[in-house]
Amino acid sequence: MKIAKILNNNVVVVLDDHQREQVVMGRGLGFQRRPGDCLDRAAIEKVFALQDQGLVSQLGELLSRIPIEVMAVCDRIISLARTTLGPLSDSLYIGLTDHCHFAIERMRSGAVIRNALLWEIRNLYPREFALGQQALALISERLGVTLPEDEAGFIALHLVNAQLGGEMPEVMHITKVLQDILHIVKYDLRIEYQEQGLSYSRFVTHLKFFAQRMLSRNVVVDDDPELPQTIQASYPKAWQCAEKIDRFLAAQYQRALSQAEIMFLAIHIERVRKESEGAARV
Repeated sequence: MKIAKILNNNVVVVLDDHQREQVVMGRGLGFQRRPGDCLDRAAIEKVFALQDQGLVSQLGELLSRIPIEVMAVCDRIISLARTTLGPLSDSLYIGLTDHCHFAIERMRSGAVIRNALLWEIRNLYPREFALGQQALALISERLGVTLPEDEAGFIALHLVNAQLGGEMPEVMHITKVLQDILHIVKYDLRIEYQEQGLSYSRFVTHLKFFAQRMLSRNVVVDDDPELPQTIQASYPKAWQCAEKIDRFLAAQYQRALSQAEIMFLAIHIERVRKESEGAARV
């Protein structure tokens, strides 16, 4: 493995067997080295084999200016997140690492940014928020910096973003749409969500991808016009609630839902309604 570029004493760029660039990290890896030199494999701590060469370039630029300890902690956070959440976009290496680096620098200088969506993030994305809290513990343990809970929320949003493959402003917009819809369902049907329940979890997951489709104007087509009629007849309360959501989204976001989207909303709404009623009877 030969060095193509030296970014700093700890980070270099190499060419793989297919002549694609990879970023390689290790303490002292680039010290007194030159392009063309062979790497000491024993000194390699991490190889970032990203598929997108644009991301390789961005990651290399980022790692050239941040401490190796910060990248090592972020790499551990991403590893934990992938174990819990499954596949995540490689762009997380850039977005999360850059965010954590600046959050640490801000904290050291006494500047704290409050997270206006902290309550929503904690309740809508519990797994991602729990990982955010784990990330804060790792940062405190390994880097000696105690970040506020607001940062667990920001880290959670980066993880949601990596699942959806979107940009951070879009994820915050999606979170707002989720909260709007959950409020409509709760107060229209007068229910209390069972936030640990399976139906509620499935509903929130559906809403994440529903909101992303809606905001990007990707419409689910009506393949079977008879099926929505069946759902409407079977679940009249849930259907009326879904239609109320449709009117709200048209007024607030100028987005019209297809009958198929209304149908899927009604199915999930009916499930959380029954889950809530079942819990109330216990």
